[in-house]
Amino acid sequence: MRLFIINLELIKEISRPSPTKIVLLVIDGLGGLPHPKTGKTELETANTPNLDRLANKGICGLIDPVGPGITPGSAPGHLALFGYDPLKFNIGRGVLEAMGIDFDLKPRDIAARGNFCTVDKNGLVTDRRAGRISTEKCTELCQLLDGLIVEGAKLLVCPVREHRFVVVFRGKGLAPEVSDSDPQQVGVAPRAVTALKPQADMMANIANQFVAQARKILAEHHPANMVLLRGFSQQLHLPTMDETYKLKPAAIAGYPMYRGLAKLVGMQVLETGAAVTEEFATLKQNYADYDFFFLHIKGTDSAGEDGDFDGKVRIIEEIDKVLPSLTSLEPDVIVVTADHSTPALLKGHSWHPVPILLYSKWCRPDRVGEFSESACIFGGLGRSPATQIMPLAMAHALKLAKFGA
Repeated sequence: MRLFIINLELIKEISRPSPTKIVLLVIDGLGGLPHPKTGKTELETANTPNLDRLANKGICGLIDPVGPGITPGSAPGHLALFGYDPLKFNIGRGVLEAMGIDFDLKPRDIAARGNFCTVDKNGLVTDRRAGRISTEKCTELCQLLDGLIVEGAKLLVCPVREHRFVVVFRGKGLAPEVSDSDPQQVGVAPRAVTALKPQADMMANIANQFVAQARKILAEHHPANMVLLRGFSQQLHLPTMDETYKLKPAAIAGYPMYRGLAKLVGMQVLETGAAVTEEFATLKQNYADYDFFFLHIKGTDSAGEDGDFDGKVRIIEEIDKVLPSLTSLEPDVIVVTADHSTPALLKGHSWHPVPILLYSKWCRPDRVGEFSESACIFGGLGRSPATQIMPLAMAHALKLAKFGA
């Protein structure tokens, strides 16, 4: 079967403003794997009567954020949900983190996402997140690293949240085409940053010198005694959602990276608390002012990365309990899905397709009676690229005109 790849110019041509409203609820890392003792995933284990009720009235399926077998990062996973081809619009994590904390990036700046991590006496990574140190501790450590000068480049280090920080390299002749130092696993040493193109040799050298200096400065600050860098990038301009979809979009996200991503595609980022109940309350408070809402829940992904199966179940149940505050607003379209799977059994992102449900009074309900991976396999949406979700949401909100004569 020939898959339809979204063409933003086509959508721009046929999209039209309307008073109808769309809510895209992204439960980060939602997809899981069966627990060895029960044979059920986190989503299947959780008690979710409200999600099940919505699935029963809507249409379900599975989506691949990038492609079958490809494990997506958070940025490509979300861009695909917003309708942007993640292979065409490949954005480094550094820029997104910087934008998420409202850092004033200059056109020639290179930004990288950083983790404070733990290494042992042999220099091997034992914890990529340094025990998820507090944001206060992260701020203290960033102050120790901020302002270093390496080969004429100034390094600006800013806290994000918990163990995460941003380092911005500001100088002449810098290029972002370098590899990550983060090996994305424990039991191995951090990698040397290498140039992926000749013009990035200077950037790689400066990054490696920064890492070496950071290790010396942080030596006595266990568990955060080393840094890992990834997602070196510069600012990139994307077609915005208001231009492409004729929407007035808003984002509700507690974590900076997702706020940065929302800004990049032209969403208005709303101030909100990080708790699930606070984010849903923010939706209700601002519901009259926008016609598209991106509502992001981070906790499921964090629990999955920590290998906390039961914790991920609890967060899914918390979302389900507060879901009536969303459905009571009666959006014309509700989409519930994720940017990728993060099975607790793998303690990280995975390639497994993600469950999705779409509810609208204009949809053709299928026979799926619950929202789960095993049920969504049989849903009417089938298994599709994530980029197809926005055209479907727009169509079910009656925001797309007929194509052709």
